[in-house]
Formats: sequence, structure tokens, C-alpha cells
Amino acid sequence: MTTNAGRVADATGNWVDGIAPPFTRPFLRLSRLDRPIGSWLLLLPCWWSLGIAAMRAGHLPSLWHIVLFFIGAFAMRGAGCTWNDLVDRELDAKVERTRSRPIPSGQVTARQAAVFMAAQALVGLAVLLQFNRFTVVCGFASLGVVAIYPFMKRITYWPQIVLGLAFSWGALMGWPATFASLDWPALVLYAGSIAWVIGYDTIYAHQDREDDALIGVKSTALLFGERTRPMLASFYALAVLLIGLAGAMAGERWIFAIGLLAFAAHLAWQVVRLNIHDPAHCLMLFKSNRDAGLLLFAAMLVQAAL
Repeated sequence: MTTNAGRVADATGNWVDGIAPPFTRPFLRLSRLDRPIGSWLLLLPCWWSLGIAAMRAGHLPSLWHIVLFFIGAFAMRGAGCTWNDLVDRELDAKVERTRSRPIPSGQVTARQAAVFMAAQALVGLAVLLQFNRFTVVCGFASLGVVAIYPFMKRITYWPQIVLGLAFSWGALMGWPATFASLDWPALVLYAGSIAWVIGYDTIYAHQDREDDALIGVKSTALLFGERTRPMLASFYALAVLLIGLAGAMAGERWIFAIGLLAFAAHLAWQVVRLNIHDPAHCLMLFKSNRDAGLLLFAAMLVQAAL
């Protein structure tokens, strides 16, 4: 294994490149800690679910739960990315943006990656076991969706739906962590989060549109093409509608409504600004979804506190 690993093409100039010990860099890149945006996007539905549960309960969510979901999201996103890279290592070698990833570039062997994936999953398990039994069962139920996701781009133009099912699962976790049950507000929030994920991951997929077409990988970016803007607007509108309905079912008040309006305005800004022919611009818009999600969570916290 090469410990003095080269940088990944779409993640340069970050803390991993600058200060992490050289022998750790390939593994940190496998877990995408050089690009934490995906971990934030996995975390936000967890926090939203805690937020609407707190709105129903009438008090702020447990700080311990907030911290646990933070750790768990980073650990499980790392495990999921490692699994994705193991499955996609031959495809990644054919795509300009991904051929410098640790496995296709030879920085890490498949066996080493598998061991590292197991270690990250164990961290996630340790976090999950801190919750009540119902929440633990909900967490284990997500593994099937996570396992099949990397294969979906080979068989359907809608792999973003499966990613939405996986990345939105946290919406089904925060509520039972609070109430030890799974009720309609959490289920509706889950549906809204799926629509949000389909939207932002379509933007992300436009970075690889040409390479994907050449190697036979499918995505909503290829399916929508020049129709991406109206399709994005539709999915984002559905996300706002469903998340708003979930908030209403949990006891929405005007503070949450203001947060939802700010969230909707941010998504509308993405639709207006979208340029599918500029990969760097698509990446910028994709990353901005963290800020949109944090705005919404902040409103939930203020609503619960007041």
C-alpha cells in the first residue's frame, strides 16, 4: 500500500491533504472525511426528526441524542462510502473525477478497505446501541437499502430514489429516539426528505454525466438532461410540502413556518442558479444544501424552545 497517497481529484486543499498523517490519508479519503458534506446531508434528517419530535414534546431535544446522531452519521457515511468504493472500484477507474480514489489508484487494497469498513460499522453500532430498543430495530432495518444502493446505477435511471431511501433514514430515527414509536409526522418527514435527496443528488450527478454515459452508468441527471430545472423544482416543491405537513402534524407554529420558508427560498435559489453544464457550479449548489437543512433545524429548535 502507498502511504504517501495522492489527492483525490474533486477534494483538494483540505485538512486531510494538509495536516493528517500520510499513512491515514487513504483511509480518511475512503470515509470521505476530506469531503464531509455527505455526512452532514446524512445527519440532517436525523436532526430534523429530533426537531419535529421536540416540537411535539414541547421542549428541546436531548443534547446527548444530537451528539450521538452526529457521531453515527459520520461513522455510517464513512462505512457506506467505503462499501460504495469497493463495489464501484472498476467503474471509478474509468471516470476522471473518481479514478484517483484510494482503491482504484492502488493506495488501499480491497481487503484493507473491507476491514476499515467493518471498523466504521462497529462505531456506528456502538452509537446505535445507546438508543432505545425500537430505535435500534429501526436502525438495523436501514442496512438492506444501504447494501443495494451501489448496484442501482447499473440497472435504473433512478438510483437517486434508493439513495433517498438510505440518506433519509434518519428521519425515521429521531422521532422513535424520543417517543419509542414511529408515527405519521416522522413518516411524512421521511417522504419529504427523499424528495429533497433526489433533487440535490441529481445536481451532484451532473458532474459525471458525460463519463456515466460513456461507461453505461445511469442517473436522473442523464434521464432529465435539459429538463433538469423543472424536475428539480418539482422535487424540491414536494420536499417543502411534505416537510411542512410533517411540521404541522407535530404542532407547527409561526417560527417553524419562517424556517420552512427560508428552506424553500434556498431551494428555489438553487433551481434558479442551476447550470448543469458547469460541474464546479453543480458541486457548489449541492454543498449548499447543508446550509438549507441547518436553517430548517434551527427553526425547529427555536419552535420547541418557545
